[in-house]
Amino acid sequence: MRVPLSWLREYVDLPATETGRDVQAKLVAVGLEVETVEQTGAGLKGPLVVGKVLTIEELEGFKKPIRFCTVDVGAANGTGEPQEIVCGARNFAVGDKVVVVLPGAVLPGDFAIASRKTYGKTSHGMICSGDELGMGDDGSGGIIVLPPEHEAGTDAIELLQLVDEVLDIAVTPDRGYCLSMRGVARETAIAYGLPLRDPALLDVPAPNAYGYPVQVADPIGCSRFTARTVVGLQPEARSPIWLRRRLQKAGMRPISLAVDVTNYVMLELGQPLHAYDRTRIDGPIGVRRAERGEKLTTLDGTVRVLDPADLVITDNRGPIGLAGVMGGANTEIADAEEDTRTTEVVIEAAHFDAISIARTARRHKLSSEASKRFERGVDPQAAAAAAQRTVDLLVLLAGGTAEAGVTEVTAPSGPRTITMAADHPDRVAGVAYGRETVVRRLQEVGCDVYGQDELLVTAPSWRPDLNEPNDLAEEVIRLEGYENLPSTLPTPPSGRGLTDRQRLHRRVGRALAGAGYVEALNYPFTGEAVLEQLGLPADDDRRRTVRLVNPLSDEEPSLRTTLLPGLLGALRRNDGRGSHDLALFETGLVFVPTGQETEPVRLPVDRRPSDEEIAALDAALPRQPRRAAVVLAGAREQAGWWGKGRPADWADSVEAARTIAREAGVGLTVRAGQYAPWHPGRCAELYVSVNGEETLFGHAGELHPRVIKELHLPERTCAMEVELDVLERAVDGALQAPRISTFPVATQDVALVVEQDVPAADVERALREGAGELLESLRLFDVFTGEQIGGGHKSLAYALRFRAADRTLTVDEATAARDAAVALAAERTGAVLRGA
Repeated sequence: MRVPLSWLREYVDLPATETGRDVQAKLVAVGLEVETVEQTGAGLKGPLVVGKVLTIEELEGFKKPIRFCTVDVGAANGTGEPQEIVCGARNFAVGDKVVVVLPGAVLPGDFAIASRKTYGKTSHGMICSGDELGMGDDGSGGIIVLPPEHEAGTDAIELLQLVDEVLDIAVTPDRGYCLSMRGVARETAIAYGLPLRDPALLDVPAPNAYGYPVQVADPIGCSRFTARTVVGLQPEARSPIWLRRRLQKAGMRPISLAVDVTNYVMLELGQPLHAYDRTRIDGPIGVRRAERGEKLTTLDGTVRVLDPADLVITDNRGPIGLAGVMGGANTEIADAEEDTRTTEVVIEAAHFDAISIARTARRHKLSSEASKRFERGVDPQAAAAAAQRTVDLLVLLAGGTAEAGVTEVTAPSGPRTITMAADHPDRVAGVAYGRETVVRRLQEVGCDVYGQDELLVTAPSWRPDLNEPNDLAEEVIRLEGYENLPSTLPTPPSGRGLTDRQRLHRRVGRALAGAGYVEALNYPFTGEAVLEQLGLPADDDRRRTVRLVNPLSDEEPSLRTTLLPGLLGALRRNDGRGSHDLALFETGLVFVPTGQETEPVRLPVDRRPSDEEIAALDAALPRQPRRAAVVLAGAREQAGWWGKGRPADWADSVEAARTIAREAGVGLTVRAGQYAPWHPGRCAELYVSVNGEETLFGHAGELHPRVIKELHLPERTCAMEVELDVLERAVDGALQAPRISTFPVATQDVALVVEQDVPAADVERALREGAGELLESLRLFDVFTGEQIGGGHKSLAYALRFRAADRTLTVDEATAARDAAVALAAERTGAVLRGA
C-alpha cells in the first residue's frame, strides 16, 4: 500500500515538521511494515509552469516528426514573450495547456535544462511528459495536456503536487484494513495520540424500494450488496489533477473519470467498488455461483471458463463479472475516446466471502486490487459509505445526478463479541498494564468494551482478525510498544534435555564434519525422473513414494525415499561452479509408505487433541526413518610437498560408515553386495548386530558409471547411505569410554592365503572369534595377488594386537592366541598361512 503523506494529512493533523521518516518510525513502532519512504520530486527545481500552445510548425527533412512550437508562459520567462520550444511529441494541439520547464530548471535525475540549438532551431526549454517529471504513467502516452481552466504561467510544481513523500507499506494478511488510507490513518492517529477524521462517517440515505434491482442467490458468498445509480454524467468530464495525482502516487494509472473515482474511493476507504454502464446491463443484477462451462470475458480481454465454485455477478444474459476479482467486458464503462460514451452508471459496493474470492483469484491466476482486499478482509459496514462517497464525487466532478433509489441487500449477522479477563494482556506480556490501559487501547482500535474484571469486547467490523482473547492482547501489547517488553529468558524444568536419539544424531553429524565432510541441507522432494536416472528397478521399494497434494514443483511432486538425489544434485552444482574436491553429508528423514496408512483425522483447535486422536493421526503418516548419507568426488587427500595425495574411492565411503558406527559404539560388518545405484563390483553391504542378529544398516561404494553419466556427476563419484534408526537399535546401553591399560601391547602379524572370492570380512570375523578375549584390535593392512601365491588366490595381511587387563602377556600367550585365530580362520574359510 503506497500512502502519500499529503493525502494522509487530510485525516490526521500531523505536526507540520513531521517528515515521512518520522511517520515511518511511528508506524513501525505500532507493528506496520513500512518498507521505504519515497521522495517524489526530489531534486526538482523550477521554473516549471503552465504553458498555452500558440503555434505549431512541422519541421521537415528529419528521420522523425519534429515540431517547432511557440508557447505562452505568462511572465514566468521574465519577458512575457512566447517561448520557442522544439518538441517531438504529437499528442497536443494549438490552444492546449501543457507543462513547460524553462532554462535554469533541474528535472528529477539531475537533468539541467538550458537553451540549446537542435533541428536547426533554438529550443528555450522543454514541454514535459509525466515520465520526465517522475509522475509515472498517466495514460496519455506523451505530453501532459492540462485542463483549459489553468492560466499560463501558473506554477506547475504546486499544481501537479510533484513534491511529496510516499510511504510504501507491506501489509500483512491480518491487517487488510491497512490497504486503505482510512486504515493507515487510524494507525497513524493512534501512534501520535491524535484524533482521526474518519472518511467513512457520511450521511447515507436509507435503502428503499426504488433502487436498481439486485438478487443475491448466495448470501454466504455475498453478505451485503449496495447499488446506487448516477445519471446525466457529462461525457467530456475528466478526472481533476488532484485525483489523478493521488492515484499515480498510490501506484494506479488514471483511466477515466468513473473508473478513477471508484479506484480513489477504494484506496480511501478500503472498499472495492465496480461501476457498470447501465445501458449495457440487461435486467436485474444477480449474485450466484457459476454454472459448469459458463464463460466470461473479463476486462483484461481474456475469455475465462468458470468453475462452479466461482462467485459471479450476472444479468439476464449471464455472467457480467467475477465477483470481487474483475468485471466483465460487456458492461465496461466506455472510454472517453469512444463514440458511445457512458452517461449512466450503476455503482456496486458489496461484501464477498474472503475464502471464496481468494480461491477464485488463484484458480484463474488473476490477482487484482479488489481481490487483494477481499482476501484480507473488507469492512462490511463500509459498503454503503463507499457507495455514497462515489456518488458524491461523480455528482461533483461529472455533473451527474444521483437517483433517489438505494438498493441494499444484507444477510443477517451479529457483532463479534469476545470475553477476556482484564489482566489477560498482562499475563501474556509479563507486564502490568492495568485495566485502564487495556480498555483505552482496545477502544483506540475501534472496540466497544464493557465490564470490570471480565471484559466483554465487541470487535469493530473492519477487524475480522480479532476473534479471541490473544488477538486482543496482541493489540494492547503492540500499541504499548514491543520495545517495552522485558527480556526474560524462560526457565527450563529440571531433568529435561536431549534424548539419547537426539544425542546420537548430533554425534553422527559432528563426527562426519570432523572427518572432513560438509553438511548440505536439501529439500525433501523427489520425482520419478531422478529415480529413473538412479537406475532403480521397477519393483524397488524406493519407487513407492508419498505424493503431495500441492507440490512446490511438478517435477518433484513426491516426498523422498532416499537422501542421495538431493546430495548428488548439490555435488553436481558445486562441481559445475569450480569446486571439484567434494565431500558432502546430510542427515534427515525419508518417507516410506507402508500401505497400512489410514485416512487422516481432522484435529480439533479448541482443545488439546486426545491421545486416541493423536494416535489416529500418526497412523495416517508414512514411516519416517532418519538416515545419514555422504557423497564424495575429486581428491580425498590433497597433493603437496608432503606427497602426491589421492582421489576419493569406494573405501572412503565405507570408512564414513565406520565413523558413524564408532560414534554409537557399534561394530560394523562389511560384505560385498549389489544394490542400485552402486557399481555391482564396488558396492558394500553394511551390517550391525541388533539383538544378536546381523541387520542390514546401509550401503556404500562407487556409483554405477551409467548413473554418473545420467546425473552428469564427476567420474568415480562415491556414496554411502545408512539408516540411523537401525544404528540406534544396535546400541547396547550407554556408550562406554575406552579403558586405558597400563600393560604393554603384544603385536603379531599374520598373512593368510585364501581363494579370491572369499570375503575379507569372513576371514576377519573368524580371526576375532578365534583369538579370544586377549585380542584388542585387528587391522587389515595389505592385500596382495600375484604369481607367488598362485592364480585364483589372494593374500590378506593382518596386524593383531593383544593385551591383558591384569598382566603383561608373554610371547607364548600371544602366539597361542594368534595360532588359535589362524586355526579357526583355516577351518571356516580355508585360509593357509602364507609361506607355510
